[in-house]
Amino acid sequence: MTAIFNPTGPAVAPVPRPAPPQAAAPALTPAGPVGPVLELPGDAALVPVNRDGRPVGVFVAAGGRVRYRRVVEPDQLVAAATGAFAVAALTAAVALWSRRRPPSVGTVTMGPGGWVSLRGVPGPRLRPDDRPWWARVLRARRLVVDR
Repeated sequence: MTAIFNPTGPAVAPVPRPAPPQAAAPALTPAGPVGPVLELPGDAALVPVNRDGRPVGVFVAAGGRVRYRRVVEPDQLVAAATGAFAVAALTAAVALWSRRRPPSVGTVTMGPGGWVSLRGVPGPRLRPDDRPWWARVLRARRLVVDR
C-alpha cells in the first residue's frame, strides 16, 4: 500500500449534494389552475379557475349544462375607461379643430348699377392714411404729376 503525503492535513469529506428537483405536474388543488368544486343548493355546482393565483373565471354546472363565466377585473375596467376617455378627447379635439369657420366676408350681393354690397363686415381700408391730421380734416390729397 502506498501512502500519499498531504502537507495540509487530512482530506475533508465531500458534502452531499441534494438531488435536482423534479418538475411537478399542475396540481388540481385550490392553489392550482382549477379550484375545488363548490356544491350549491339544488342541482348546481361552481368550479373556480385561477391563473397566477388570481381568479379568471368560473365553470357553472346547472340544469344539465356547463357554462364558463369570466371574472371582470378592476384593472381591465380602469384600462377600458382610460382608453374610452382618450378616444373621446381626441374625437372632440378633431371636431373642434376641423369645424367649419364662418367666412371672413359676409354676404356679397350685386346691387343696381354694378355696386357691390358687403353685409356683416366693415369695408377694409383701401390704402393706409399717412396724412397729417389737418390734411384729413381738409380732405386734401397729394399732388402727383404723371409724366
